[in-house]
Amino acid sequence: MLKNAKPNSFAAASYDSLVDAPVEISKFDELQFDNDGAHFRVAVDPGAGANAANWNKPALEESLRRITHYELRLMGGPPFKEYTFLFHIGPYALVGGGGMEHSNSTAISAPTTEAAVEIAAHEFFHAWNVKRIRPQTLEPVDYTKEQFTRALWFAEGVTSAYASYTLVRTGIWSKDRFYSDLADQISDLESRPARKWQSAEESSLDAWFEKYGAYNAPDRSISYYDKGQLLGVLLDLAIRDDTDNHKSLDGVLRRMNAEYAQAGKYYDDSAGIRAVVEEVAGRSFEEFFQRYVSGTDDIPYDKFFSIAGLQLNMQTVPSFDLGFEESSPFEHAPVVSAVESGGPAEAAGLREGDVISSVNGKSVASGGQGLLETAQAGSPLRLRVDRDGEALEVDYTVGTHNEVRAAISENHSADARARRIREGLLHGSTD
Repeated sequence: MLKNAKPNSFAAASYDSLVDAPVEISKFDELQFDNDGAHFRVAVDPGAGANAANWNKPALEESLRRITHYELRLMGGPPFKEYTFLFHIGPYALVGGGGMEHSNSTAISAPTTEAAVEIAAHEFFHAWNVKRIRPQTLEPVDYTKEQFTRALWFAEGVTSAYASYTLVRTGIWSKDRFYSDLADQISDLESRPARKWQSAEESSLDAWFEKYGAYNAPDRSISYYDKGQLLGVLLDLAIRDDTDNHKSLDGVLRRMNAEYAQAGKYYDDSAGIRAVVEEVAGRSFEEFFQRYVSGTDDIPYDKFFSIAGLQLNMQTVPSFDLGFEESSPFEHAPVVSAVESGGPAEAAGLREGDVISSVNGKSVASGGQGLLETAQAGSPLRLRVDRDGEALEVDYTVGTHNEVRAAISENHSADARARRIREGLLHGSTD
């Protein structure tokens, strides 16, 4: 706040500081707590009426205490005096919700308290990874044009890995929930034909195309979140294997925090990450980075998971294929963002930009959109769409495509060393 200024008058030291500090102006619930040398403020807008039941104040506070305590201790203490969580919790949150990281705060939208907690574990770790441990390609920030970086697989994907680590290591998740989440990343990556030609680095560089629905199709792109999370866990397993569980990926993040963030320096994208990994592990990781980070080689999951006495089961199963992608603008009907070329939806006349008002005769406002998520291959689909003010009906049969479903379980016959590494992975410990 400005010195000697009127109440509620504030100033920022720079434009960077201004846009990095979101403001909530509304009627909201609030809680505060102190943890490991930092003060935390939490503002929650739970919506009106029945929507307020979507959040649980004691559960949210307890989970945030666990998350902040673990991540602060992991990274050696707070790089700030105060941190603010801004939550919008309610059914208006889009597709599971999302968040935006800032140096001393985060703004999160989520449908439930449970979802808000999971997002918070990710966004809070960004206080280090990306806000302070930053690639040189993102500095200085240029607000006039796109900035391209090869490091989003690390900045976002490895942050997702640490969100899942935090949740299981604090007891918010069970280990089976952790395995299930990791398997989901494998399922998504392996179900995308684009994994054969788009690397984790290329996915990072192409992030600016995500606003175009067609780019997000499985045959056109992979997610640097999914593959980055997998790469983080695989790096962790490799480091533990190389050092007989004496070192881990935790040491890489702490070393990068010391060498870059605390020294006011920036790392050289994947090359900078690799240098610190090799420093911690004590060997070359050139092959790993060439094959799985900048390259598109198939990941030998069994080789890595066996290090921790884990086993992977993958099945290819047929799944429904709508033949189009849709997006749901805030509080608006779903819009067709891309139509598969040569598919049944295109043949039936569906076009990009069509606004879907009903599915099989049921209005999307009364839950009809949910039918898109539960469609079955070979079943008839009738869409009523609005196109330039004209109401049209599009009828066709839902198609099919192959989908990979992965599951991770513990190998009960694993040797003592593998079990020791597995416990280190789940509890964040080393020997």
